[in-house]
Amino acid sequence: MPISLTYPGVYIEEIPSGVRTITGVSTSTTAFLGRAQIGPTNKPVTIHNFGDYQRLFGGLWHLSPMSYAVQQFFQNGGTDAVIVRLHKDAKKALITDPLPLQATSEGVWGNNLQVSIDTKKTKEPEGTELFNIIIEQTDPNIFTDTEKKKNKVIFKESVLNLSVDLTAKRYFGKVLSTESSLIEVIPGIPDDQLPKARPAETPADTIPPKLTGGDDGGVLTHVEYEGKADADGNKTGMWALDNTDIFNLLCIPPYTFTDGTGEGDVTEDTWDEAQVYCQEKRAFLIVDPPYSWKKPADAITGVDAYRKSHPDYSAIYFPRVWLPDPLLDNRLEDFVPCGVVAGIYARTDAQRGVWKAPAGIETGMSGVRELTVKLTDAENGDINPLGVNCLRNFPVYGNIVWGARTLAGADAMASEWKYIPIRRLALFIEESLFRGTKWVVFEPNDEPLWSQIRLNIGAFMHNLFRQGAFQGSSPRESYFVKCDAETTTQNDRNLGIVNILVGFAPLKPAEFVVIKIQQMAGEIET
Repeated sequence: MPISLTYPGVYIEEIPSGVRTITGVSTSTTAFLGRAQIGPTNKPVTIHNFGDYQRLFGGLWHLSPMSYAVQQFFQNGGTDAVIVRLHKDAKKALITDPLPLQATSEGVWGNNLQVSIDTKKTKEPEGTELFNIIIEQTDPNIFTDTEKKKNKVIFKESVLNLSVDLTAKRYFGKVLSTESSLIEVIPGIPDDQLPKARPAETPADTIPPKLTGGDDGGVLTHVEYEGKADADGNKTGMWALDNTDIFNLLCIPPYTFTDGTGEGDVTEDTWDEAQVYCQEKRAFLIVDPPYSWKKPADAITGVDAYRKSHPDYSAIYFPRVWLPDPLLDNRLEDFVPCGVVAGIYARTDAQRGVWKAPAGIETGMSGVRELTVKLTDAENGDINPLGVNCLRNFPVYGNIVWGARTLAGADAMASEWKYIPIRRLALFIEESLFRGTKWVVFEPNDEPLWSQIRLNIGAFMHNLFRQGAFQGSSPRESYFVKCDAETTTQNDRNLGIVNILVGFAPLKPAEFVVIKIQQMAGEIET
């Protein structure tokens, strides 16, 4: 509102410019679902390197294909990952004496925790009895005292100045939940069954008692991966990703390492659910080939089974890859390519932009020693028109990604979302505008608002044009932003609707390079 003019003189008034900068969202934050040794379950946790994964989820594990996929993701250029640890009937280790405690997450790892009580070094206000809890994580394979079966301590945590008084500000039940990463109070115990007196100190010459009962659970199935969102707000499986801010790529490694039968492969129903979920979340799914695809003919006959609800939100890669396994003396083992490919997506986005196809001679696969199937040009030519992206080995360049089509990229489908960079660029624009135009809600719906919308979205699109995201030599040829009385009629305004039309001319990858050579006849005298 204008300021009140009361006295003769000069008045200063600031006028809003109408500029509201739209910031582009991330493009390569990758979500992984699967088993892990430790860590919170059905809860998305963002990490930025494999060291974070080792600290929070226990690192490489021979029962977890996800752990290897995460390692390969960071090895190939990935920077941000969201981990959702899943389990099937896993249990937390627990102890009831000296206090009712349990490990913070499910798994056998909790059986290696030992708890001791210390009452000597406490700051005790008058009339209180405080104690300290020392939690030690031990290595079950290393003994420092074989006779006493005393294991080596690999991590130690101390929580100080605790009380058993429910009204105390350092009540152990509340403090442990915030200050300990290893243990917590067993939930659901009635107050009258909790200890009323300070627990006795653990003798110095004895081995502290260990938690017991921890269990890693069984092999995951499609039930754990697909998960659910119930009426109480509990979300499991892929639905747990609702609780993270954003993810752009989704990787679902096999349920378990195959025993040669392919029983560990992700089921087609799970891939279908994942495509539906990615469509809702404006994300892109990387599909792995099943273990049974041993030759190009298997891909030709089997790929149609993976064109589910939203094939343009996913891409499949063939064949699998051979990498050294650090847990098996670096022997070469068969792995799915999703972690490697997702890392290449991230690397390409950082170096060239999301509009550049994550394929070509710049997509060398770090750590990959061999491909399980070495394809020829002719075999590649049979598979590529069906929307299967090939991993190839070429002299000099090594192992690289040699395909950039979505599962809707089969020639017969004639889809406008044939190519991966077009779909991913559209998702990037959609998510950026979704987040960057929330200020429009509840603004007066008329020309002043429309002009601000055109200004701010136009500035965002023009910035992409300057970076080379669109085809065309001028902004007019590359994109448009329309928001006026033509897009938003009076009836729309009566209904509280403002319509914004944004168009862009995407860059399509040069998939086929044709070089024509002709002899020059020379000059012939006549």
